[in-house]
Amino acid sequence: MSEQAIDGARAESIRKALGYYKVMSIVAGVALFILCIVVFIHYVLGNAKPSETWSPIHGILYFVYVLSTANLGFKVGWSLPRMIRIMLVGFVPVLPFIVEPKVAREVEGRLATGSLSA
Repeated sequence: MSEQAIDGARAESIRKALGYYKVMSIVAGVALFILCIVVFIHYVLGNAKPSETWSPIHGILYFVYVLSTANLGFKVGWSLPRMIRIMLVGFVPVLPFIVEPKVAREVEGRLATGSLSA
């Protein structure tokens, strides 16, 4: 695997994308947790109103999370399967809170060394 040096402008672009990804990962995780509560209210308690309101909001937030993951992935040079795996994290409650710090540590470590795998 060859190494690709990171210039200052690219590093700043990656840092911004990473910050956006970190925020959206937490937002998507919280939104998914709320969705789980809303689904419980809908199917166990029989009240569909919260689901009618929250489900579209959650869908939009998840889509923005997917875009933030793709943005970071393309800037860092991840493979498409890797980006998809990280995007799918948003389907499992609690998992975004576990994966986000790992992704952040990896990207920050690569920024610190000044090179990315090409």
